[in-house]
Amino acid sequence: MDATDLRHLRRCVDLAEDALNAGDEPFGSVLVSGDGVVLAEDRNRIADGDSTRHPEFALARWAAEKMRPEDRPAATVYTSGEHCPMCSAAHAWVGLGRIVYAASSEQLMGWLADLDLPEPPVRPLPIRDVAPGVAVDGPSPELSERVHRLHLRYHGRV
Repeated sequence: MDATDLRHLRRCVDLAEDALNAGDEPFGSVLVSGDGVVLAEDRNRIADGDSTRHPEFALARWAAEKMRPEDRPAATVYTSGEHCPMCSAAHAWVGLGRIVYAASSEQLMGWLADLDLPEPPVRPLPIRDVAPGVAVDGPSPELSERVHRLHLRYHGRV
């Protein structure tokens, strides 16, 4: 990870905080073109009862609708938390490139266990297990503790 990656990841964590402040789980993502232009960003929107409204899934759909297939492999999705299996699959099916995340699913599961919270309804799998052809970087030691604090707030522990 370089300074550009960290800049985009900081924006993802800001979006995760926006989600938290709006009553959603704290997740945020940014889609960046191969030439470094921010194309789209989103935050978690599951509070309305649709648990598929993850930002990574929304960005994959955005890319499918608005990007040329030949441009997608050069794009990078930055995200506050490692993709779940649904989002990893959407990313791969759409043909997007690299994924960079601030906090891993393994970290998240550890945080939930430390809080004695139930596991999610879908087993978290590393992105590479779902989409082995996708380049992946993460977690970010610089940002994972900030993500942890957002999850503590979400679960009323701060």
